[in-house]
Amino acid sequence: MNTEMNKLLEKQLLWRYATKRFDPSRAISTEDWNTLEESLRLAPSSFGLQPWKFVVVTDKTTREALRPHSWNQPQIVEASHLIVLAAQKSVGPSDVDSFIDYISEVRGVPTSALSDYSGMMKGFLDALASNGTCEAWATHQVYLALGMLLSTASMLGIDTCPLEGIDATKYNELLNLPEQGYSAKVACALGYRSPNDQSSAFKKVRYSRAKIFQSV
Repeated sequence: MNTEMNKLLEKQLLWRYATKRFDPSRAISTEDWNTLEESLRLAPSSFGLQPWKFVVVTDKTTREALRPHSWNQPQIVEASHLIVLAAQKSVGPSDVDSFIDYISEVRGVPTSALSDYSGMMKGFLDALASNGTCEAWATHQVYLALGMLLSTASMLGIDTCPLEGIDATKYNELLNLPEQGYSAKVACALGYRSPNDQSSAFKKVRYSRAKIFQSV
């Protein structure tokens, strides 16, 4: 069973590529989209703090407005779904307190039992704040979530294209993200490849394991 699953995983990861042209007539089903959203919700993050927001852009007018600020890439409007992954600009003690309260609720443990964990997180965040790297740290967490999204989509046979070629300032403005305490970092188009996307026929170019892995 594991061998079959391994082969399937490798096949789908090889099948995945950064889709350049999507088929606008094909939409992701509600069931599959719910699974994709769940992959983001369950994504790992440092301490489990989840310093992110995922904006699903369904409004056609908004997507058209975003396209000029995305190097005019057609995926922005052609894909079934567009999601913008944003990082929390500042994470502090109040966020830790809210998270601790939620852990207490979910796991049924008193907050007092989590005091050491709370203190460790607050100390870590204080250090980030002191050297101005909190948003950079949050951005790293966003990319962990993006990886989960891409992998899950490939397992479902859904095409994706992560898009770093965006003007974050304009995205923030159009999506009202700064007012919510977040900043856009990367977008991802999801849907089904167009039969006219020539990129789908390109061989995947990846270095050998011998070149990129080191055992110590």
